[in-house]
Amino acid sequence: MNVWNRRTATVVAGALPVVVLVSLVGLPTVPGTDIDLTVPYAAEGEGPTFNTLGDVDGTPVVDVTGAQTDETSGNLNMTTVSVRTRLSLSQALGRWITSDDTIVPLEQVIPSNTSPEDVQRQNAAAFAASESNATVAAMNHLGRPLETMVAGVNDDSPASGAVKENDIITAVDGQQVRVPGDVADKIADRSPGDRVTLSVRRQGHDEKVEVTLGEVPESLRSDSGASAFLGVTMVAQPAGDLRVEYNLKDIGGPSAGLMFSLAVVDKLSPGELSGGRFIAGTGTIDADGSVGPIGGITHKIAAAAHAGAEAFLVPEGNCAEATSRGYDGDPTLIKVSSLDQAVDELDTFTSGGSPTTCG
Repeated sequence: MNVWNRRTATVVAGALPVVVLVSLVGLPTVPGTDIDLTVPYAAEGEGPTFNTLGDVDGTPVVDVTGAQTDETSGNLNMTTVSVRTRLSLSQALGRWITSDDTIVPLEQVIPSNTSPEDVQRQNAAAFAASESNATVAAMNHLGRPLETMVAGVNDDSPASGAVKENDIITAVDGQQVRVPGDVADKIADRSPGDRVTLSVRRQGHDEKVEVTLGEVPESLRSDSGASAFLGVTMVAQPAGDLRVEYNLKDIGGPSAGLMFSLAVVDKLSPGELSGGRFIAGTGTIDADGSVGPIGGITHKIAAAAHAGAEAFLVPEGNCAEATSRGYDGDPTLIKVSSLDQAVDELDTFTSGGSPTTCG
């Protein structure tokens, strides 16, 4: 009997560290200390999905004003990925065992020497650039004119005092410009010290301003070899009174670009891209309409499927990953590489044809 007691005591004593460990792995820090117990991993899973043709809190997700718009129906849903960080060991294991989340190294979400706040700012900037590209791509697809607006003027730059925020740059030394790239190309052909005349439209009036170009700061130099520096931040926007605003908050990254652009096209063209059906998708978009791959494609497809999507637009670069898990069934995975192709594939799908699919 004494032997049994000693063995029992040994088992219980041996179990104590395990019990303590199990109780601690659910905590972010050791109680009463600053010792961090989180693991260097993050969990990626299904995020919310939003209809770009619909409203959020009574405000259109994509608001087009200053031009006649066409009635729309159905869904063109953008999709997102939820990311959980600062996980304890038990939380990470729990997500891995009980959910379809993907456990990835934390550096894949928050690069080393980068704070979560830095990542949030970078994602916000990428989202803003995506919105601009979505508008430009849609205008190009629709054949509508664009113009270059000054979004900001760098302090102590050559343009400071001459160029103002919200100026519309219409020409450089008498040569017409349409988009920011046109202005950049003409400045790149000059040298520091050259004087240029910018034609601008300011508060409804046409003016000419002269700027003596400076030298590109070392921190802004690129492989292009350009040395002349104007010192303005420019964005392309629809010419005239047409304006497009995107009203989703707390969403970051560039992956909504394609769906935003499709919503703009749908609202400014006759007919319905969705055919009144539930379409979802993802993909970055460049100003020229090229569609690029994104992260978390399988989670986005799953979220769309759970929301009831009939078809999902997959960037061509994501097709292999999208089909790697033996995915079968709704939604139909439609492969796209450009905005023009996406419009054509949707027309094929909604009219009962066979679109180009992944796999």
